[in-house]
Amino acid sequence: MTPVVAVILGLSAITLVLLLGAFFATTRQGRESREPEPPGESPLQPVDVEQPPQPSAGQVGIDYPDPRMIKVGDTIDCQGVRSRVLGAMYLSWQGNQWTEYLLDDGTRRYQWLSIEARPGLALGDLPHLEVLLWTSVPTQGMVPAKTTLSVEGVDFFPGDRGTAAFRAEGVTSMPERGLLDFADYRAADGRLLSFERLQGQRWSSSYAQPLPPGTIRIQEKKV
Repeated sequence: MTPVVAVILGLSAITLVLLLGAFFATTRQGRESREPEPPGESPLQPVDVEQPPQPSAGQVGIDYPDPRMIKVGDTIDCQGVRSRVLGAMYLSWQGNQWTEYLLDDGTRRYQWLSIEARPGLALGDLPHLEVLLWTSVPTQGMVPAKTTLSVEGVDFFPGDRGTAAFRAEGVTSMPERGLLDFADYRAADGRLLSFERLQGQRWSSSYAQPLPPGTIRIQEKKV
């Protein structure tokens, strides 16, 4: 074998070794890229961030007093405001029952507090208390139509409407018993608008925002 041939054969062998090495390295890299990465090591995996504990809504009658136990003459704390319960109206309509309390916070600004046990939003959900604090608002002769109402730039969509039977107790400016026409509307942000009238009289209207039941606490019971 001549020196030239020997050199050529040596270079060919070296080239073959390099090619085989590159082939196996590529094959290994491709196989490893398809293997699942350990959890938490991939940059595409979401990182679990510890969230601060959320306050519990609590249970009525256990974590806070049941606002349905309010009676005429009691003194309550409503969102940090001390108010006396002057009167109450007990209403019923199509099997639904709720109570409205007339509150006096000492500033001659009277408000109504309504409390109603509502069914769950979905099948199997437990009933929940809907607590609403109503504030009178002028509607400039507006009547409760069966269509969407726009008040102060807010659209209110029709809800329940009908005629409820009521029984009044204490100071309410209402007869002891009677019938009350009502029409409820709700905005997209949860705000409510309601029209009410004693049959044969003019409509009055009020705004309301839902309150957590735990914000209503009985401070003093009537003896």
